Amino acid sequence: MRDALDRIRRSGTGGLVVLGDDSDVQSICDGGVVLDVPFTPALLRELSKMDGAVVLSTDGTRITRANVHLVPDPTLPASETGTRHRAAERTARHTSVPAIAVSASMTTVTVYSGDRAKVLADPVVLLARADQSVAAMERHGARTARARDRLDRAEIGGYAAVRDVITMAQRLLRLERLGAELAELAVEMGEYGRQTTLQLEELLSDTPDELWGLVADYLVTGQHAAGTHVGTDVDPDHSDRPSSEQVAAALERLSALSDADLLLPGPVARCLGLPAEPEDLDAQVSARGHRMLAHIPRLRPVQIAALVERFGSVTALLEAEQSDFADVEGVGALWAKHVRQRLTGLVTG
Repeated sequence: MRDALDRIRRSGTGGLVVLGDDSDVQSICDGGVVLDVPFTPALLRELSKMDGAVVLSTDGTRITRANVHLVPDPTLPASETGTRHRAAERTARHTSVPAIAVSASMTTVTVYSGDRAKVLADPVVLLARADQSVAAMERHGARTARARDRLDRAEIGGYAAVRDVITMAQRLLRLERLGAELAELAVEMGEYGRQTTLQLEELLSDTPDELWGLVADYLVTGQHAAGTHVGTDVDPDHSDRPSSEQVAAALERLSALSDADLLLPGPVARCLGLPAEPEDLDAQVSARGHRMLAHIPRLRPVQIAALVERFGSVTALLEAEQSDFADVEGVGALWAKHVRQRLTGLVTG
């Protein structure tokens, strides 16, 4: 589709494309030619030379109509002045189906969806932005890796503090947000964004799992929130161990933070139920072990959950013997040896 739109833009003829052919779209179509042929960028460009709109199937794989006169509700508000753009804007409002207007004079491409409108940038400009975003993510990824190493050492040494947890959460969330911005650029770039998408997948490969493990390790719930387990190890039978639903809810709260709040320790700490006052940032906390166990290759989530349920803290995991791991349901002797070796390697490495 991006290739087709760029062909129309470069041709200087302009165009109007509707991305769907449901009953609402059909009700505002007047005249035109019924085609029902496979979509190709070259064909869309040729059909756009006619004055009317081109209508695609809802899945975008076929061109169903061409040279169509669109008659959306004229009472709907429209901020555009050009005939083609007003038709696209009102069509999107009337049908809730996206519509695209390519300006012949301005050589711009505008996508309308509902009440929203977005002007697509030139692919060359987008590629430059994507390169800058990738470089920014690489720099932030390096800082995130350093924060992860500091937290790993602190957990192993038993001196992890609220500040370490918040810093790691901030780094991971910022990396995710940079990735979301880059993903939007890649979508807008169309086929030009394939390399960018591959780079993004590599840069964010383990970020979601790392963030989930961090929240599962340190989230404090219910009456234990805001500091009850601060400074102590988490009891394996402790009732404040969060459920998957509670972890998901905490992740939603963190995702909802504004960029300004994300820079502050207080809002992040409150999302996790940790003490949020400046004087509390050096208070010690104890990890449950989700994140550290996730670093062990091929260890399955169900095994990680069983080990955390049994031992409850990084300290207990590091002190456990191989036979203790083997007694955990779903782990067994072979995996117990693997876990013991990997945890020993984390301590000595």
